[in-house]
Amino acid sequence: MLSLSKCLCGISTKMNPNFTVGKTLLLKSKQLSITHQPSIHKTSISSNLNLNLLKKSFSNIQKVETDPKYVGYWFLGCSGMVFVAVALGGITRLTESGLSMVSWKLLGEKLPTTQTQWLEEFNNYQQYPEFKMKNASMTIEEFKWIWWMEYAHRTWGRCIGAAFFIPMAGFWLTRKFSRTTKIHSMICSVLLAGQGLMGWYMVKSGLENRFDKPTDVPRVSQYRLASHLGLAFVLYSFLLTNSLRILLPVTVTGFVTKKFVGLAMAAKGLVFLTAMSGAFVAGLDAGLVYNSFPKMGDKWIPDDILQIEPVLSNITENPTTVQFDHRILGISTVSILSALYIMSRKSKLPPRAKAAATALAVFSWCQMGLGISTLLTYVPVSLAAAHQSGSLTLLSLALWLVHELKTLPKV
Repeated sequence: MLSLSKCLCGISTKMNPNFTVGKTLLLKSKQLSITHQPSIHKTSISSNLNLNLLKKSFSNIQKVETDPKYVGYWFLGCSGMVFVAVALGGITRLTESGLSMVSWKLLGEKLPTTQTQWLEEFNNYQQYPEFKMKNASMTIEEFKWIWWMEYAHRTWGRCIGAAFFIPMAGFWLTRKFSRTTKIHSMICSVLLAGQGLMGWYMVKSGLENRFDKPTDVPRVSQYRLASHLGLAFVLYSFLLTNSLRILLPVTVTGFVTKKFVGLAMAAKGLVFLTAMSGAFVAGLDAGLVYNSFPKMGDKWIPDDILQIEPVLSNITENPTTVQFDHRILGISTVSILSALYIMSRKSKLPPRAKAAATALAVFSWCQMGLGISTLLTYVPVSLAAAHQSGSLTLLSLALWLVHELKTLPKV
């Protein structure tokens, strides 16, 4: 009986600390060994049967609740590919390349290989508002450059699809997924498919004949742009969270206050919201309306912040208001993450959780510095792309911190 208890202890320590069934079974096995020692010979057969059932229960629990490490690395690799796609998409937008391909095919567009094919592709582009109203003097060589940018972004997206769906099918058929992973992988499948469709839906908004005024600038809808970026962030979050769950299981070596957990969750949401407001800044070119900091021009609150009617439309359609909101959200994010860092120094957190809180606070200041630099230098491609990638890095650190706090006792 003693050796079995040790064996059960060894099994239980490998399990998820949240999974209390194993602990309950272990306690019952110990009670069994204590209360039935005087009659152990009389009940040896029934005891052995019970103990075999316990072993089988632990075996089933372990099988259901854990995934192979390589599944975690697969999730991590896919999240890294999504990160690259976000960065590449940002560069595509900043170089105004997104409307160069005027058609969309599920399995990919045909690559022009001859001058005649390039001229045909260029002629298709000339039929749409961006060329007519903005790029009428563009040469075919200039067109090739923006076409390749959009082609790279779309092709990378299809590579993500292959890297996700093909291994997923193999893991599913060979029963390598736990129940939790099956559910999460299905959610990721829907998000990934929806992301491709949303990308074309976004591009389509820039190809429509809705730019009638001489002052209109042909571009994609800021609402669809924010949706496209938001879906990418949600997909990335699911992939990264699952990789952390499998590759970086949490060990309970401390405790955390409910206030700290609540603030960490709020900070994660605020990081996401700030990034989405950045999508509206990008969609409206709002980074070019006031290129000063901390004031906007000569004022803290510019006069044209509420110039559109109805008033609520200013939040998503007035470039001045959009930039103002992004500034406020950015400063609020840095303030909350700095407060989290100070609280973490005074808490009994595990080392990894403290490291996550520290990294989150430090990088938030770096991200704000990048944002201010981008603003003051009139949005150069390099800084703006780094700032967009920085928002996803900040979200990654927030997800890591929340992961580390998930199983800690709350006081």
